Parts: sequence; C-alpha cells; structure tokens
Amino acid sequence: MQNEIIAYREENHDQLVDIWQRAVRRTHTFLSEEDIQFYHHIVGNGILRELEVWMEWNTSQEPTGFIGLDGLKIEMLFVDPERHGQGIGSRLIQHAEKIKGKHLKVDVNEQNEKAYAFYRHYGFVQTGRSALDGSGRAFPLLHMELNK
Repeated sequence: MQNEIIAYREENHDQLVDIWQRAVRRTHTFLSEEDIQFYHHIVGNGILRELEVWMEWNTSQEPTGFIGLDGLKIEMLFVDPERHGQGIGSRLIQHAEKIKGKHLKVDVNEQNEKAYAFYRHYGFVQTGRSALDGSGRAFPLLHMELNK
C-alpha cells in the first residue's frame, strides 16, 4: 500500500504540530526562538482547525507532511524534515490542484530561499511582495501564484 492523502484528523493534531515545529527549526533559520514560540502558539492552538488540512499518511499510518488551504490559498505546507526531498510536498500540492484547480496562491517568507525555489520549480511565479507577514511582523512575504 502506497502513501495516501487524507483529510485532517483531530487525533493527529499534535503530530502535525510536531512536524511543523521540526520543519520550521530546519528551514526557517531566520526566526529567533521567541519567534518560533510565537508561531508555535498559533499553530498549536487552533489554526489547523480553521483551515482545510490534508495530510500525507504513510504505510505506518502516520502523517509525513500536511498542507493547509484557505480557498485557493496554500496557508501552510510542511513536511517531516527527515523526509524532505521525497516528493511529499509536490504530492500535497498536486492534491490541492486536484480539488481546488490550477489557480493556487501561496505566500513564502522571503528569507526562506529553499521554499521559494521549491514553489518556483513547481510552477509558481512571484506576483508581489509585502514587507510584513500576516501577523504584522517584519518577515517579508513573496506572493506567488501557480502558472501552469
């Protein structure tokens, strides 16, 4: 049985928060510990329940990554850092395309060059920039749209 993509399950909430935290620590090196704790509070205390979340589920019935959608916008995409480069992020975006269409959007931290390169490789193009993130903090965002 191959990995499959399934809808969010409340019983997996803590596992997804753990994936988020480990991935952020690996990829968001521009964040301070205080910043990580600020965002951890948001992720751990409800944002996953407010988004349409899909998880890639491995053969051991554990999540390996997840995508959070708000309409056509990818609000979050995080993969277990031990599984980076295995196609999980691409499969999650493909799933989003399948259910939402090819007009997906995403905001990427400007300092997260690997994420920016990942989305560009997938076919997203930059359409704008904001000096502040969605929480009003000075972490510039690059606005991107899928262009296939």
